[in-house]
Amino acid sequence: MALTLLATTHRVAPGLLTWRAWDALRSAAAVRLRDGHPLLPALRDAGIVPETVAEPDANRLVADARDADVVWVAAPEGDEALMREVGTLVVNDPLDVEVLHGSYDLPGARLLDLVSVMDTLRRECPWDRKQTHTTLVPYLLEEAYEVLDTIESGDLGALREELGDVLMQVAFHSVVAAERDDETAFTIDDVAGAIVEKLVRRHPHVFGDVTVSGADEVNANWEQIKAAERAAKSGAEASALDGVPMGQPALSLAAQLQRRAARMEAPADLADDLADAAGNDVGTRLFALVREAAERGADPEAELRAVSRVFRDRVRAWERRRQRA
Repeated sequence: MALTLLATTHRVAPGLLTWRAWDALRSAAAVRLRDGHPLLPALRDAGIVPETVAEPDANRLVADARDADVVWVAAPEGDEALMREVGTLVVNDPLDVEVLHGSYDLPGARLLDLVSVMDTLRRECPWDRKQTHTTLVPYLLEEAYEVLDTIESGDLGALREELGDVLMQVAFHSVVAAERDDETAFTIDDVAGAIVEKLVRRHPHVFGDVTVSGADEVNANWEQIKAAERAAKSGAEASALDGVPMGQPALSLAAQLQRRAARMEAPADLADDLADAAGNDVGTRLFALVREAAERGADPEAELRAVSRVFRDRVRAWERRRQRA
């Protein structure tokens, strides 16, 4: 005789159980679970008639399992307290107790929890409920910069948390968008589906029959595919500069524009006399420095941030010395 504690995950559709789990359920003398358990309809559909209880009684489960095989279907969160009680009861009077995992999380399954939490927050939290795409923009930028700062500082231990903050912003925008009732509405599944389609489309050497010799050829194919996408979207008005976000920091904007122009083999003299056209000598010199950084294989944003961090540290050290004086 034995007691089987059947563990399942709520991140898998109820009823999608392993063969061992179904075999244990069908062969048991008694199957018990809480009222309202998500697996209850699937059990009944399979012809299994379980006993439902408000809360499990560890003493009764152990006592009954000494006479016949009993399966307890654990709550989705695991029923750890019940398992500890059962363990205490069988220490001095042994019983065959097995924890059987009837379903398992797939990679990415915890994203379902994020979607559920964001849905709940949107409904029940006054602050979350009033947010819009516009009001969320500062938080998205802030979280992205915190990821950048974490990587540049080498604090990879904190990277997981910072990436989670960015992921939360994606989920937040998606739940806001899902509330609309026009053609602009979308869900987080639409967001994921769109990026999956784009990645597959832009990697024909992985998902198609294209052969490449190395990373340089991958980049060349990528640019050709993006050009075709721009042409399909904008027609004759399509430009290689389409999609460059003009709201990004100025140094990174200048670098991206220059990279795009270089890929098109645009004439170098397009950058001549920018001061006269823009009426901005300082901006022209900065633009030239961005080109110089590119020629050296450096990222102007990263270079300036590195110098800025040194300056920050010097100012802080000066503050400490002044306080001690």
